Amino acid sequence: MAEQGYSFFESVTKSFDKASKFTTWENGLLEQIKACNAVYQIKFPIKRDNGSIEVVEAYRVQHSQHKTPCKGGIRFSQFVNQDEVMALAALMTYKCAIVNVPFGGAKGGIKISPRNYSEFELQKITRRYTAELIKKNFIGPGIDVPAPDYGTGEREMAWIVDTYESMRPGEIDGLACVTGKPVTQGGVRGRKEATGLGVFFGVREVCKMPDIMQRLGLEVGIEGKKVVVQGLGNVGYHSAKYFRQGGAKVVAIAEWEGAIYNADGLNEEEVFQFRKTTGSLLNFPGATNIEKSTDALELECDILIPAALENVINGENAPRVKAKIIGEAANGPLTPEADAVFAEKGTLIIPDMYLNAGGVTVSYFEWLKNLSHVRYGRMEKRFSENMNKKILSTMEQMTGKEVTESDRDYIEHGASEVDLVHSGLEETMIEATHEIMNCWKQNPAIPDMRTAAYVVAINKVGTAYAELGIFP
Repeated sequence: MAEQGYSFFESVTKSFDKASKFTTWENGLLEQIKACNAVYQIKFPIKRDNGSIEVVEAYRVQHSQHKTPCKGGIRFSQFVNQDEVMALAALMTYKCAIVNVPFGGAKGGIKISPRNYSEFELQKITRRYTAELIKKNFIGPGIDVPAPDYGTGEREMAWIVDTYESMRPGEIDGLACVTGKPVTQGGVRGRKEATGLGVFFGVREVCKMPDIMQRLGLEVGIEGKKVVVQGLGNVGYHSAKYFRQGGAKVVAIAEWEGAIYNADGLNEEEVFQFRKTTGSLLNFPGATNIEKSTDALELECDILIPAALENVINGENAPRVKAKIIGEAANGPLTPEADAVFAEKGTLIIPDMYLNAGGVTVSYFEWLKNLSHVRYGRMEKRFSENMNKKILSTMEQMTGKEVTESDRDYIEHGASEVDLVHSGLEETMIEATHEIMNCWKQNPAIPDMRTAAYVVAINKVGTAYAELGIFP
């Protein structure tokens, strides 16, 4: 639960209401944009490996159908509840609108702790959940397209698509019923790192803005900036990786068991392998232990990346957070009270609703790949390489100079699927960053970047409804 007795969904609504004052849409339309269109609660039994029967609680929420299909992840967590799934579905609507991905928002969740179940039990739960969604028409390439989220990954998505295709035999676009699949099952290269890479692209673009950096008292650019990352899951790991490769210094990494700090910087892959071997990132060679994970949020740094669960920074600990920039890699890591504290302190919050949109952006590319039935780059890669070689050879003959071997490899290289996916993601995040910042700068009354992002999202969803003629 969020602070002051209101829930996660209510905190999203509170942010929405704050932003809607800066739009010109009629109140009835704003109420429609806010509302969750469909909420499906499911309870079904499964037989455990020991022979006992357990009733599993699950949800799928479709927040908006202003564009179809709906899109949103499925999380496996013991803390899943209807309010959380509704909030995440709403954020998906706004997220897709901001990054110009033509989906409505949705979200799903199964109330289990995956570590308490065998692989066979998890497969039974996932397949039964999929079957229940199929029964009620809550899944399909043109209806609702799930993806991985907290506690799920490529394995679960493969089970979902297999179940769907077995119950919908002959559906030519069946692979597009879910994204985040293994590449061998119709997935797209670049999907795994997409959210973390998108976080990096978004923060990097903000750090390139001289006026914003001057206001924060920071140098322009990402190089040399001290970064703290909370969470070493898929998003946190890849965020840390790309910040390090981009020239930033990841000085601390936190997980549920604690955190580690090294002023000279940490290598996320070494930390990951150490934790995989020992079961904990504590006592990592060369690093200082921080016994309480949440204490890492209060370390001296330029950029803080919360990449775990929601509401980790609230009105109580926000005054002690020293970061100049907070990039919300997780969904809803800050409460509205924390937002108010940071607004007063002048801390820049780069909001989750667009910053972690890398996953859904690349999911969109995967969905398009499944509908077109051809791998990105297959048609043009070899042609581009041959053309580049010819151009380079001609230039060398004309100038009498040869390029270096490394330059030759770079120039002659034809774009592969992962190159095109990363390029498309970079373009998406840069475009979205500037759109939000321009909205903020054009209306000085807008208090922060989160509100500006909501204004952009509300205007796009409102325009979609108006163009459909539903609300003339």
